[in-house]
Amino acid sequence: MITIILIHPTQPIPVNRWTFKDESILRIGRAKDNDVVIYNAVVSRHHIEFWKSSSGWEIVNFGANGTYFAGKPLTKAPVSEGMVIRLGHSGPRLLIKLTGSEADNIHQPLDGKPISLPQLNDTGSLEDETVVDCTTRVELSDKRRTE
Repeated sequence: MITIILIHPTQPIPVNRWTFKDESILRIGRAKDNDVVIYNAVVSRHHIEFWKSSSGWEIVNFGANGTYFAGKPLTKAPVSEGMVIRLGHSGPRLLIKLTGSEADNIHQPLDGKPISLPQLNDTGSLEDETVVDCTTRVELSDKRRTE
């Protein structure tokens, strides 16, 4: 199982969450055919993919504006629990969870200070509105959502 959490642009709180149980490839980008759709000026139509293999998950960048981990660009890398990536140099931040338990809600952001992520509602977001700010909007392809 893998969970992708969109982090608020200015605060260390989750805005939206997507959990996938059985998929071996996940696609994130602006185009409607992605598993997670994020509308943002720096997000490419097909920005990143997560590939599941016998050794774990890998992230692969296809975005023109890059994908960053710890401030450094990545093209292909193994995914680790609690990893925070950024789509584009100044774009949306995504927290990656690989464990199935929601009991551990403490994560280490890039600045090293622990943050506590509040529980999300049944729809996987803090608010009913899918508009995050004036430059980012998220959607989920109905075919891939699991509860």
